Amino acid sequence: MREFKAAAVQMRSGMSVDANLSEAERLIREAAAAGAEYVLTPEMTNILCRDREALLAAVSPEEGNSELGRFAALAAALGIHLHIGSMAVRLGPGAVANRAYLIGPDGEVVTRYDKIHMFDVSLPNGESYRESALYRPGAEAVVADLPFARLGLAVCYDVRFPQLFQALATSGASVLAVPAAFTRTTGEAHWHVLLRARAIETGSFVVAAAQGGHHEDGRDTYGHSMIVDPWGRILAEAGTEPGVILATIDPAESGEARARIPALANRRDFAAPRLAPAVA
Repeated sequence: MREFKAAAVQMRSGMSVDANLSEAERLIREAAAAGAEYVLTPEMTNILCRDREALLAAVSPEEGNSELGRFAALAAALGIHLHIGSMAVRLGPGAVANRAYLIGPDGEVVTRYDKIHMFDVSLPNGESYRESALYRPGAEAVVADLPFARLGLAVCYDVRFPQLFQALATSGASVLAVPAAFTRTTGEAHWHVLLRARAIETGSFVVAAAQGGHHEDGRDTYGHSMIVDPWGRILAEAGTEPGVILATIDPAESGEARARIPALANRRDFAAPRLAPAVA
């Protein structure tokens, strides 16, 4: 394991796959030119669209997927580890995966991760999301070895489930990726706290690439892509506009943080809570 430069790409994806891919490529090239060896893009890099039928018509299965092929060629051309935070990938009639791809500098897919936790919520401001109505959830946590660190994969709403991040960290991940499309409402309330908490409680670096701004489909996302160190300090942060943030990551700092606060090592299994007898 060694020191390396990581980049988080912030986007404002719309409903045109081609336009989104062109913007992603521009920003990925910018990150690589700045020295990034690992580049993370946000959730739904290829399309952000609420209309079910329009989304189904726009996305393709993984086999022969031209978007994935284009990103693979880009990773090889730039000689980087390119982590597409997620893409909408068609699984069959009426079903889509929210799938992340980690691509190596040889242009080969290192691993995939399907978002486990579905964002099914109704917010006080009237916004409503039912991801499970279209997306098929994943069922397996994923870690991958890079030349410089072990990486744990997650997507957006996963960040609210600390048991996933503990599992990734106890599997040896010292860097945790959180590509996201957080709503502005939930982002303003919880984004910073959640990312810093996941970093602190696992003693890990967190790289979070976000969608930001007002989107073509009418939604507003929070932006504020961040890179956080294992002590919870924010090393780099974006605003709401598309762009790139970078930070140097030394995986050894994760080990140091875990030695200082050995929360992972001190974890113990315990029985489910029992209800104490009522006091008369």
